[in-house]
Amino acid sequence: MRLRGPIRLNKHATPALLVAGFAVAAVLVVLSRLDLGAEALRLCLQMSVAMTIGALFFACLFIGRISKDRRQIAESEQRFRQAMEDSAIGIAVVGLDGRIVQTNPAFASMLGYSREEIEALTFFQITHPDDLHVGRETMEGIKAGTVNAFQFEKRYLKKDGTAVWAHLAGSVIREEKSGRALYLVSQIEDIDARKQAEARIAEAETRWNFALAGAGQGVWDLDIRKGGTTYSSTWVKMLGYADGELDGDPDLWLTMIHPDDRETVAEADRAHLDGQTEFFEAEFRMRHKDGRWIWILDRGKAIERDGDGRLIRAIGSLTDITRRKEAEERLTVSAAMLADEKERLRVTLQSIGDAVICTNAANRVTFMNPVAEKLTGVPTEAALGKTLGHVYWAVDEETGHRIGVTRPAIGAETPSDQNSRAVLVRRDDTRCSIRQVVSPIMNERNEFCGLVIVFQDFTDARALQRQLAHAAAHDALTGLANRSSFIRTMEELVVQARKDAAGAGSSRHQFMFIDLDHFKLVNDTGGHAAGDALLKRVAQAVRGVVGSEDLVARLGGDEFAVILKSGSTAGARVAARSIIDAIAGLNFSWDDRPHAIGASIGVAAINANCGEADEIIARADAACYAAKAAGRGCVCVAPDDKSEPQAPLAAAS
Repeated sequence: MRLRGPIRLNKHATPALLVAGFAVAAVLVVLSRLDLGAEALRLCLQMSVAMTIGALFFACLFIGRISKDRRQIAESEQRFRQAMEDSAIGIAVVGLDGRIVQTNPAFASMLGYSREEIEALTFFQITHPDDLHVGRETMEGIKAGTVNAFQFEKRYLKKDGTAVWAHLAGSVIREEKSGRALYLVSQIEDIDARKQAEARIAEAETRWNFALAGAGQGVWDLDIRKGGTTYSSTWVKMLGYADGELDGDPDLWLTMIHPDDRETVAEADRAHLDGQTEFFEAEFRMRHKDGRWIWILDRGKAIERDGDGRLIRAIGSLTDITRRKEAEERLTVSAAMLADEKERLRVTLQSIGDAVICTNAANRVTFMNPVAEKLTGVPTEAALGKTLGHVYWAVDEETGHRIGVTRPAIGAETPSDQNSRAVLVRRDDTRCSIRQVVSPIMNERNEFCGLVIVFQDFTDARALQRQLAHAAAHDALTGLANRSSFIRTMEELVVQARKDAAGAGSSRHQFMFIDLDHFKLVNDTGGHAAGDALLKRVAQAVRGVVGSEDLVARLGGDEFAVILKSGSTAGARVAARSIIDAIAGLNFSWDDRPHAIGASIGVAAINANCGEADEIIARADAACYAAKAAGRGCVCVAPDDKSEPQAPLAAAS
């Protein structure tokens, strides 16, 4: 496309020269017909020649000027074309109807078309549908003659349908006389990468602002060149102010700090400005707009200094830590109270009479009080950090097996474990009876944290218990089982005999009722002391005849009883005769006076069909009575069918 400007400058010169030439020719024709003198004719000829030469001169001059202008136009057009071809930015010549008249390779390449393809389209076809409105007012201004240059950003559609952002800047080419717009010359720059970067930056900034707002953090920006400090909306809202209300004075924030905290903050600020710290960081109280004090955590950093090291710009953040400070204060109070409580517990544990050992989850000793040191024989210094077995070893009093002290199973109930039959085995192999209570320590998540073992020296109490238990079950004079414990044993044997009869097995025991003969005479002549001494001798005699598994008891007065754990009736007869012989041969004397006694014995079987214990005793008692009636010193066996006793058997037979 050629530019028309320079051609218009000379388009009137050519007609003027032609008119001048015709005028000269006309004058020559007229003069040739006039009858003028030679001198006048010569003068006219000279003037005509001069005018002709002048006309020819000006004609040549104008022709040269025209040639030069055309050459310049061609060169200008060549440069314009070359510039379009070589430009890295898209260039397009567009008609007012949106038709693409001419474009360069850069624009075609930017949209993925060939030049022929894109020049067959209109700008409306390659514009993103959502951006068709962009530039509409500009086109109206161009047509109205009020707009000669324009620029805006919009999205174009590539050949593959994807969108690309571009910056469009153009000029309007108008007709010289009328000013009518002819076409547009536009430069189109691909700014898609910049737009994407801006979008990423905007997204990152949005996330950053959202994160700051969500975390309750405000941002301040001190810029000396701008003359003050600006604060984010979160920052000012944190203190109850409106946006922009605190902007400006860089020292305003210092006046809002609690008087007790200003020196600390100023010192931290000076240290950072002097380069002593990498960051500025301080915790202090600031006054809220409503007058209350809130705790603030301020962190900042100088990011720009001048050549002399003076601050130019610094950026930082503020966080409302009021809740944290209140929680810390509560924790401090709780910690102090806990420390006091811990000290009270320590003094209490040191002072109580029970021994206490504490362990951690790894079963290592963490605490021992003085009583525990004394009972275990291990000092606290040597026990701390050691496994529990190194310090405390307890076994069962009856079985001798170690009493395990272990953590409870996960999710299981955790009651305290009490044991009154424990024996503490010391490292020197000495022992003492103890009563222990083992309690697991569980935290709020029901996780095992350790054990507390409380134990007492129970040696004397255990001995007393044994004495009381023995006294409750034994005759105080003879040491034999007493009537109540004997009856309980008989009842158990009866129950067991019934169970055995119901099963595959069977059990049979023999019960002997022993009544002394002539014992009252000893009491009457020698007194009760003599009687007691004689009863002890009788008990030893009976105990010496029967087996170790057989039970011997004193039922009261001069009545004794024996349970043979196994054996037949014949065996019971033999044992009974042996008892009678042993009692008759005691040779007992009191105050140098001899006393002779004897015994009569009734025997009854203990089996599944024998009835209850009192029935068995009654039958044996009846058999013993029959033996006495037969002359004493005899054995009489009660029948199993509860009929009359069999005839007594003399001891001498």
